Amino acid sequence: MSSQPPTPPQPPHLHKKPTSFPDVIFTAFSLFVIFSSSNPTTSLLRKFTPLVSFPLNPRRFLRIPTMSNPSPSNLRNPIHHFPNPQSLSDWLRPRMPSDSFASWGVKPGTKNVSNLWLELSEGETLLADSTPPVRTVEVMVVKVIGKDNKVLVESHQELSDGAVRHRCRPLSEKMKPGETVEDAVFRAVKEELGSVLGGSFGQLRENGIVKILPNSYSKKVEERVSASYPGLPACYVLHTVEAAVDGLPEEEFCTEETDEYGDSSERMVINGAVSCKKHYWKWVDADSL
Repeated sequence: MSSQPPTPPQPPHLHKKPTSFPDVIFTAFSLFVIFSSSNPTTSLLRKFTPLVSFPLNPRRFLRIPTMSNPSPSNLRNPIHHFPNPQSLSDWLRPRMPSDSFASWGVKPGTKNVSNLWLELSEGETLLADSTPPVRTVEVMVVKVIGKDNKVLVESHQELSDGAVRHRCRPLSEKMKPGETVEDAVFRAVKEELGSVLGGSFGQLRENGIVKILPNSYSKKVEERVSASYPGLPACYVLHTVEAAVDGLPEEEFCTEETDEYGDSSERMVINGAVSCKKHYWKWVDADSL
C-alpha cells in the first residue's frame, strides 16, 4: 500500500497568529484617541465659535474695505465698573497720552471723564483693558427721509459749556444694553426730535408717526479716534435704518434736549458732565452724505 507524500512545510511568513479579542479593543481605542486629539479644525471651531455673530438681516450687511470688524482682543476683559469718575480718571491717566487726556472737557466740543463714567455706568460703552484703552459703542443711526428724498442731518450742537460741536451726520444715538434696533429707533427720535413732534414714546409708535422703511437695515463697524475723547481709540458698531417721520418742519429747525441723562440717578456727576442743550437740523441731498 502506497503512502501519501508528506505535506510540504509552509514558509514562516505564511503562518498567522490568531488575533485575540483584547488586542482588537486596544487597537480601536488607540485609533480613536489619535484621531480625536489630532483634529485641529474641531479645536479651532470650539475656540472661536462663541465670537461669531450675525446682523439682523445678513443680506444687508455692509463690508467696507477700509473698516474692519472689532478685534476680539478689544472685546475681552472689559472694565465694567468704577465707583466714581475720579477712580476712572486715575485708571485712565497712565494709559493715555498726557496731552490728549488733559484736553478732555477743555478743548471745545469735547467731553470729560464724568461723561465717560456715565456712559460706562449706563452700559452704553465698554472699555477694553489695554494701553491705550479701546472704547466700544453700539450706535443707532436713523436716516430720516423727507420730501424729495432728502435726508435729515444734524448740522451742529450747542453744549452746556457754551461750545458748538459740528456734526453733519444723520440722527445718531448710543444704544442701551439689550435694546433692540426697533426700540432704539423710537427712543432716538423721541429724545432728539421730541420737542417739535410732541407726544410720548408710546404715541410715536402707536400713532405711526415714525415708520421704519422695510429692508433698510444695515450694519458696519468703524474704528477711529474718538472726537469726544481725544486720544481714546474707539470702535463704533453702527446699526443704520431709514425711516419716515411725520410732523417735521421742511426747513432748517432746532430742537431742545431737556435732560440728556434723565435715566441716571447720579445727579452730582451729571452736573459735572458736558451735555447737549440744542440740536440744529437741516435737510440735505442723499448724495452729500
